[in-house]
Amino acid sequence: MRPLYAAGGIIATGLAAIGAFLPIMPTVPFLLVAVFCFARSNPAWEQKILDHPHWGPQVRDWRERRAINRRAKIMAVGALSAGVGFTWFTLGVPWVFFSLAILAIGGTWIWTRNE
Repeated sequence: MRPLYAAGGIIATGLAAIGAFLPIMPTVPFLLVAVFCFARSNPAWEQKILDHPHWGPQVRDWRERRAINRRAKIMAVGALSAGVGFTWFTLGVPWVFFSLAILAIGGTWIWTRNE
């Protein structure tokens, strides 16, 4: 099972790296999956993520307290809102309603997490 967890962690880390540069793709959720996988396959790599100066605190906050800091909440809801605007201008109705539903459900969930 260790090789499968290692592969999952590597894939999740790669997706997180892509998400760090693409505004529509998240980073921290993929890092959470990577930490989960590396905890079961390669603790040294898990610790590297936890010790990262930028992403480590966010991963540790979620892992320890199920918390999302206010800046991250604002950025996430802002990105979801930008997605609604982008969908409105590019695809229009009825597709914008899917984006609005994601904003309403995802944004509410994000906003109601601990800080």
